[in-house]
Formats: sequence, structure tokens, C-alpha cells
Amino acid sequence: MNNLTKNIIRFFVFVVLQTLIFNQLEIGYGFHLMIHPLFIMLLPFEIGVISLMGLAFLMGIIIDIFSNTYGLHASSLVMMAYFRPIVFKFYGPREGYDPLKEPNVFDMGNRWFTYVFGILLLIHHFWYFLVEIFQFNQFFFILQKTIFSAVPSFLICLLLQSFLIKKSKAK
Repeated sequence: MNNLTKNIIRFFVFVVLQTLIFNQLEIGYGFHLMIHPLFIMLLPFEIGVISLMGLAFLMGIIIDIFSNTYGLHASSLVMMAYFRPIVFKFYGPREGYDPLKEPNVFDMGNRWFTYVFGILLLIHHFWYFLVEIFQFNQFFFILQKTIFSAVPSFLICLLLQSFLIKKSKAK
């Protein structure tokens, strides 16, 4: 299966999982499980920032339509997509990224994935709750919701990778 087909299938899988399962879960105070940022993370290294932001907007607006959130998911995914190349460059190897590898935990390792996806997920969640609440006097409440949602979302994304991604043979 080529890269384009794999990413199209992933797109629809993440939209369906987010809208039909994770948006319907009522866990408790401040917990929102969001797995769709993992799709943006798993896109190839060489994708351009404009294409990345376009895909992020498309996925976000589709999730917003099904969730009645009026652009919250779209804006937070676009924000994450904007920062993705910056974070990738900061944590990138000196010789550059191997084009045969993907930005997942199996190809890049636990440490790299934890730092990079953790930062991007925090950016995504912080922007989501900042726009949702939109009161700067609630800054600590926004941080609380960000942390309470980012940690379980990160753990679920790690678990999902073991089901959705095959280990690379290019090692």
C-alpha cells in the first residue's frame, strides 16, 4: 500500500474514531480525549507546511461539523500543523530525517516521539481550551484542562500506534 492510500485511510479512521467514540465519552471534569492530532503528527516528514495546514483544517472542520464546535478543532489542528515543522527542526537529527522513516514511535524512538508529540499535543490542547473558554482570567483553569486532557490523550495515542502502525523494516 502506497503512502497516499495509507494516509487517506488513516484520515478517515481518525475522523471516525474521534467523532463516533472519543467525542461521545464523558469521563469527568476537564477530560477531553482527542486523538486526531496524531494524524497530523504521522504525516510524512517532507510534507510542506501549507499542505499540512490544509489537511489539518480539513480534518478539523469535518470533526467540528460532527461535534458542533464551530471551528475549535480546525483552529487548534491548524495551530499544531503550523508548529510541527518548527518542533521537528528543533528536535531533528543533524544529518536530517531519513525519508524512509515515519514520525512515529517505532521509527523515531520513544524519547524523540515523547518530546515532539508531547509538545505538539500541548500546543494543540492549550489553543483548543484557550479558544473554547476565551477568558484570560481563567488562565489556570485553561492550564488544568490542558494537562488533564493532554496526558490521557497522549497515552491513548501511544496505544493506538501499536494497533494502526506496522513496524518499519528500514532499520
